[in-house]
Amino acid sequence: MRDLHTAEDLHAEMLDTPVVMSKAGMRHSIRPRRALVNDNGDKTDARIVPATVKSHVQTALAPASPKSYAPDTNLPRWHELDQVDPGTSRKDNTALPVVDAARDSASVRAFDQLRTRLRQITQEHGWTNIGITTPTSGCGNTFTAMNLALSLSRVKGSRTVLMDFNLRRPGIAKAFDITPRGSMRDFLMGHAPIGDHMVKVSDTLALGLNNSADAEAAETLQSAETAHTMERMRAALQPEIVLYDLPAMLTHDDVSAFLPQLDGVLLVSDGTQTMGRELMECERLLNNQVPLLGVVLNRARADSIPRYS
Repeated sequence: MRDLHTAEDLHAEMLDTPVVMSKAGMRHSIRPRRALVNDNGDKTDARIVPATVKSHVQTALAPASPKSYAPDTNLPRWHELDQVDPGTSRKDNTALPVVDAARDSASVRAFDQLRTRLRQITQEHGWTNIGITTPTSGCGNTFTAMNLALSLSRVKGSRTVLMDFNLRRPGIAKAFDITPRGSMRDFLMGHAPIGDHMVKVSDTLALGLNNSADAEAAETLQSAETAHTMERMRAALQPEIVLYDLPAMLTHDDVSAFLPQLDGVLLVSDGTQTMGRELMECERLLNNQVPLLGVVLNRARADSIPRYS
């Protein structure tokens, strides 16, 4: 593997796995895959092209047992969460492009492809908790988590929860232009009730937001209180998928601390800065702990991704 993990590298890996061609020009296999994701805020004009996850990563990891949680009658149900409207500044002023705004764009279609494959895989294995992380900071984990959550929320009758677990640098509230109701640490430690902290932005998408940084993020994420709070949240709201926007894997031990609570991980790579050795180190950290569901290549070069008529 070359130091710079480019779009050509990932596209070449696709050829080892049977694929089918979609009408939108996307390639996708019948297994968890890598995906190439364009950030329209960059100068490049790449497209999102799913590819495959390395087979040895998948075979080394046994599927998690299906999880089932009995609802707690003392906790709020999904329909009882307060619904708030996202602000308007996210469309023009935020540093995070929201591809959800134009449903006919290639980026939206590609996130929809990723959404559908993720739903199929999680339903097949009974998985709920999916972490989204990066090797180093600034690779686009929040951009990916937010747009994947929006894509999932367009499935009628579904329930998706997006949690801001980048505790040192929270960003989901800013991206949605919503004022958080409190700190994530207080919520995870059991100091803030679920109904007071969690909000919905639609009938199918709920958010766990954060208004302050946590200098002891790793300690918070591996605490028994955090595991208990998230179990109670899932029991109350009964979501299909919970997406966790996590910090970079190689910067702190925050992600490693939370791995026991995850069913799978999506790793976001930046085509302009992520090195192959960094991806390999992340795979090593995940090995025999949590399945790597795919690598999302963000900010890929426009001329490195094939286009289809």
